[in-house]
Amino acid sequence: MSNFQIIPRDCEVVFVADMFVENYVGGAELTSEALIGSSPLRVLKVHASRVDMKTLESGHDKFWVFGNFSSLNVDLIPTIIANLKYTILEYDYKFCRHRSPEKHHSETRMACDCKDHTHGKLISAFYYGAKSLWWMSEGQQQIYLKTFPFLQNVPNTVLSSVFDEKFFSDVKTLNLEEKERKGWIVLGSSSWIKGFDLAEQWCKDSGKDYEVVWNLPYDDLLKKLSRAEGFVYLPRGFDTCPRMVIEAKMLGCKLHLNDFVQHRDEEWFASEDPLDMESYLYAARERFWNAIKKDMSYTPKISGYTTTHNCATRGYPFVESITSLLGFCDEVIVVDAGSDDSTVEKLREISSADSRLKVFVLPVDWNSKTFAYESDGMLKARARALCTGDICWQQDVDEVVHEDDYEKIRSLARSMPPQVDLVGLPVTEFWGSSGKVRIDVNPWKWRISRNKSHITHGIPGSLRRHDDDGDVYALPGTDGCDYINNGTLEPVQFVTFVSVESEGARAAILHDPSHPVRQQYQDWFNSVIDTIPGVYHYSWFDIRRKMENYRDHWSRFWCSLYSKTYEDTPGNNVFTDKRWSDITADDIVRVADEIEEKTGGWIFHSRVDLTRATPHIEIKRSHPAVMSSWIERVRAKK
Repeated sequence: MSNFQIIPRDCEVVFVADMFVENYVGGAELTSEALIGSSPLRVLKVHASRVDMKTLESGHDKFWVFGNFSSLNVDLIPTIIANLKYTILEYDYKFCRHRSPEKHHSETRMACDCKDHTHGKLISAFYYGAKSLWWMSEGQQQIYLKTFPFLQNVPNTVLSSVFDEKFFSDVKTLNLEEKERKGWIVLGSSSWIKGFDLAEQWCKDSGKDYEVVWNLPYDDLLKKLSRAEGFVYLPRGFDTCPRMVIEAKMLGCKLHLNDFVQHRDEEWFASEDPLDMESYLYAARERFWNAIKKDMSYTPKISGYTTTHNCATRGYPFVESITSLLGFCDEVIVVDAGSDDSTVEKLREISSADSRLKVFVLPVDWNSKTFAYESDGMLKARARALCTGDICWQQDVDEVVHEDDYEKIRSLARSMPPQVDLVGLPVTEFWGSSGKVRIDVNPWKWRISRNKSHITHGIPGSLRRHDDDGDVYALPGTDGCDYINNGTLEPVQFVTFVSVESEGARAAILHDPSHPVRQQYQDWFNSVIDTIPGVYHYSWFDIRRKMENYRDHWSRFWCSLYSKTYEDTPGNNVFTDKRWSDITADDIVRVADEIEEKTGGWIFHSRVDLTRATPHIEIKRSHPAVMSSWIERVRAKK
C-alpha cells in the first residue's frame, strides 16, 4: 500500500513538515501548530515524507507552506518550483547538509561550503521560487541573504517563534501566582546544537542550584519556568529563535545566554517592557496569515442573507436591498416566511436573472403565539444555515449598502483577523425623509461574521424564558435575533469601531441636545461612514408607512416576542393615545408628519413624547444610487 497523500478538494492550504505536535513537541512543531490553529483558511497537515508526485498533482491548485522538510524527496523540488504557489517557513539552516554551519564545521573540521554544492544550490532555488520567505530571527535572515543575495528579490519577513492563545492566557495566570523563585533550569536536550553540557557546566562553575528538564509535558515546563530563578541556555551554534528562551523571559526568569541565541538583541526581546514582547509575539499569527492570503490572492466567498414577508405590501425597499447585496456577495440567500402578495414572485424574477440569488419559502404559522420569534430570529438562523460562503453578511430588507462600500466589504472579508468571528459596522438610520440621522440608537449593527457552525441567531440564554406550555419567549433586552452560540446560548463576542469616547459624546448629546460636542460627534460619524463599510437603514425613512406597519404587524410582533397578550387598547399604541381601530388615514398622516418634524428619533417600546426634542445629526454622503426611485416615491406622497 502506497504511503503518499492525496490532497482533498476542500483544503485551501497544505502545511508540510517533517513532524507535527502529534508526533513530537518541539519548538518548530509548536510554532507550526500555533499558526495552523489560528488559520482563517482550511489547512491540511501533510508529512514531508508522504509527499510524492501524485500528492503534488492533487494539490496543484492549493497554496503550500513548507516548514521543516528534511524528509522531503528533494527530487520533487523542481516540480514544486514550476507548478505550486508556496511559502517557506525556515526554522534553521537547511542549505547546509547538517542544518547548521557550526555543526558542519564540528563534524568535518571544515567551514561549511554547502552553498557551492548541489544540495545548497537546490535549496536556494527552492527558496527563490517561493512567494515569500519567513525567518525566525534577523540574524538568520542576514546569514541567508549574505549567502544567497538573490533571495533579496523574494519578500522576506522575520516572524520569530509563534505562540497560541492558550500560552498567553497561561503566562498571565502563572505570573499572578505568589511563589518563591529558586533554582535554575537547564534544557537537557541531547542535540549538539543545544549545548546542554555547556549550560550545566556554567551552573556548576557559578554555584547555582539547577534542574535539568527534558521531555516534560508543556504545561509542566511552563510551571517550572514560572517558579525558577533563572534559565541558562548556551547553544554551540546559531539557534535562530529558541522558544524556551522566550518562555523563560515572559515567565520572569533571569537569563544567561550566549551570542548564538540569535534573537537575543532584537528590539522586541531586549526591551525592558514586557508588553513590547507580548504585543510583538501576539500579532505574529495575524501577520503571517494576512500575508499568506495576499500571496495566494485569497478572496473569501461572501454569503449575504436576509428574510422577507409581504415586503411589497408593506412598502419595504426589498428589491433595492437585495440589489445592493448582489453588488458584493457571491451568493444571496433569501428565506421568505410565506408571503401572500407579490414578494416571492418578484424575488424569483430577480433570481432568474441572477443565479446568485437563491430563494427559499419556509412558511410561518402566523396564528402561533410565538410567531414573532419564528418569523424573525429563527428564520434568520435558517437563512444563515443555508449559506455556503466563508464569510456571512446579514442584512434586513429595509437596509441598503452604498455602492462605494462594495469593495470595502470585500477587503474587510479578506483581512478579518483570524481570532475575530463577528464585527459591528456603522448603521446610518434615517428619521423621516428630511435628512435626519438618528443618534438615539446604537450607531452600529452586527453585519459581517465568519461562517462557523456554532454561530446562529436567537435569544441569548440570559434573556430566554419558557411559558407554561414550554414555548420560548424573550425578556426585554433582545429583539430575538442576537448572534449567539448555538450550544451555550451565550452572545458571540464581537469587535466594533465604536470607542468609549464616541459613546460618551453620544450620551452627552442625548442628555443635552445643545452640547458643543454634537458637531464633533457629527464630524466623527461622517468620517466613519466614509471609511468603514456599513448599511443605510430606511425603516423610519417613511414614518407614515412605519405607523401603518405598526398597526398591521409590529404591535402584535413585540407582544408575541415578550409573551404578552395583544389587545387594541390606547396603551398598546405607542404613537398616540387612541386605539388603532380609531385611527384614520388622516390621523396617520398628521401624527407621522408631527413626529418627523418635532423629533430626531424615538425608541418605540414606549409612548412617543413630542415635547422632547430628540437630537439628530446629518450626513454629507449621498444616498445609495439604487435607492433614488424609492426615495422619490416616498417624498412624492408628501
